Amino acid sequence: MTTAGQIPRSALDAGAVNRGLRGRVAIAGAATYGCGESPGMDDMTLLVRAAHAAVADAGLTMQDIDGIATCSVSASMWAMPVVEHLGLNPSYVDGTMLGGSSFIAHLLPAIRALEAGQCKAVLVCYGSAQRSASFGRREMQAARRFLDPQPFEFPYEPVLPVTAYALAAARHMHEFGTTRTQLAEVAVAARAWAQRNPEAFRRDPLTVDDVLAARPIASPLGVLDCCLVTDGAGALVLVRADRARDLPQPPVHVLGTATAMWHRQISCMPVLTTTAAAQSGAQAFAMAGLRPADMDMAQLYDAFTINTLLFLEDLGFCAKGEGGPFVEGGAIAPGGRLAVNTNGGGLSCVHPGMYGIFALIEAVRQLRGQAGQRQLATHRTAVVHGNGGTLSSQSTAVLGTADAL
Repeated sequence: MTTAGQIPRSALDAGAVNRGLRGRVAIAGAATYGCGESPGMDDMTLLVRAAHAAVADAGLTMQDIDGIATCSVSASMWAMPVVEHLGLNPSYVDGTMLGGSSFIAHLLPAIRALEAGQCKAVLVCYGSAQRSASFGRREMQAARRFLDPQPFEFPYEPVLPVTAYALAAARHMHEFGTTRTQLAEVAVAARAWAQRNPEAFRRDPLTVDDVLAARPIASPLGVLDCCLVTDGAGALVLVRADRARDLPQPPVHVLGTATAMWHRQISCMPVLTTTAAAQSGAQAFAMAGLRPADMDMAQLYDAFTINTLLFLEDLGFCAKGEGGPFVEGGAIAPGGRLAVNTNGGGLSCVHPGMYGIFALIEAVRQLRGQAGQRQLATHRTAVVHGNGGTLSSQSTAVLGTADAL
């Protein structure tokens, strides 16, 4: 079993092995739909509208799509009705479900399929009406006890997932002296970015004091340390880089990507303060031939404020235990040392059950120079990181413009 801090050399070498795929595939289309509240719509309606918007953004039609990558929290065979609703006849299908990291994890298999000639255009798509649906989070948690049993935890009836993340946060505070104020800085920075994003669900002012005074959920986390519950859909179109050059949008190249996981249940996590992002990040950067210092931005899966600290550490932006000091003083807010979650993230922009695809879409918009008021002046490279389960599955992607090739 892999343990934190003892990643096998073979696992790290995998990134270098994939170096030949660096930049061979690009994101040619991207779109969101219905982010926030979309009463009267279901998961499929939202997904279909985002999918059509992304395909149009790529300058293609649905008849050009011969690959599909999609998954859902609520349906194990989700790819089938998606194919049916979109009228596709795909030669490549990926329905892998790893939680919120899934859509970043879908990148590498899609790259391999495109490079092999199995398909010419892959649609990666997701939709969820989690906020508006009659079958909501509470019902899903009850169903999961039967469909996804966690024998070392469910008998104690924890309030998942927040209990698990609170456990990691408490351990980080104990081990490294991380403070609630430092966690609050993450939420405040996300809100500051959201205030520049008209698509963000929460744009009202937020201070550190507001976060600290918010209703407790699971110690040490309060309600403002926790992600939103929204509706929303997102979609991307992947094509080979040589084809992307002839399409309307500036291509965003996938320079590196990798996925790693060490556990399912938080009680089986080898070390509560180190995630498998340490492995997926190292592999993705090795494939890209780049370092964290080369990144112009980081789009990180911030289901809870502790996530951002853990991923900044595990991806190499700061040393283990230094995530708290790293984010102090607005360091990841607009004008700070590192632009993190420039759309407002899952804490303030959108979080319909799984956030990973929205992190990818924000990176695409930034790299294209299409992010409006929140647009970064320097935007050649981005790292995007997704998280699934209870700090379980970790997927990292390094994206870049043509200038970064």
